Amino acid sequence: MPSKPSQRLATFPNPSPRRDYRIHMEIPEFTCLCPQTGQPDFATLILDYVPDRTCVELKSLKLYIWSYRNQGAFHEAVTNRILDDLAQAVKPRYMRLTARFYVRGGIFTTVVAEARKKGWRPPPELR
Repeated sequence: MPSKPSQRLATFPNPSPRRDYRIHMEIPEFTCLCPQTGQPDFATLILDYVPDRTCVELKSLKLYIWSYRNQGAFHEAVTNRILDDLAQAVKPRYMRLTARFYVRGGIFTTVVAEARKKGWRPPPELR
């Protein structure tokens, strides 16, 4: 059975929960629709996070990102929603989502959103 888009994000236990380490992912095929015109918007999403107890499972992340393909959303709103959903599922020590939208009407848009566990401070090498 072929995969289908899904809003469900799965996680798995962090294999090294005592250590701060950064997970970096680049997702070059994000698409959604402009809520004004219905035209497709394309972006590269860059996800960096320091896991606490869990990590996001990659196939579920792929299907989650795919679920936005036919949804209308402003760049700022979709970036913050994705970050909120990921942070809620993973509950990381720190997470940053950078959304680099391709040119539309002569304008490139980049939206950066962050979430941080209360009281967590990054070691200098993770900045």
